[in-house]
Amino acid sequence: MRILILLMLAACALAGLQTWRIGGLHDEADHAQRIIGTLSAGIESRDNAIHRLNDEVVTRERQEQSLRAQLTQAGQLARDREIHIQRLLNENQEMRDWYAAPLPDGISRMHSRPAFASAADYLRWLSGGNELPDTGKLTGQ
Repeated sequence: MRILILLMLAACALAGLQTWRIGGLHDEADHAQRIIGTLSAGIESRDNAIHRLNDEVVTRERQEQSLRAQLTQAGQLARDREIHIQRLLNENQEMRDWYAAPLPDGISRMHSRPAFASAADYLRWLSGGNELPDTGKLTGQ
């Protein structure tokens, strides 16, 4: 009878130990589920970012194709204008003379001025001791 009681106590102790271990495993499983949820959200966020970036790539490729087509059209227009100018020059001696003549002095002075992208560029250029030529003065007077 004592052995039976000891076996029953041992069985109860083992059952309690197993219950405690099962509770610990449930806690670990809950923790693992939270980690899985966090990782799944991260993966979903990454996938959304990848899809968004792929969409942006497609949009940029379309824009690039459009710009290339516009560039081709602009190049063709420039070639057509050049051909038209050459045709006009070849037809008319007066036009050839005008085209070959040097620019007037005031226009030449305007072309000799440096180009500035901003007021800061102009101030930087002036601080170097450079002065703009006076366009009101005529050379040769």
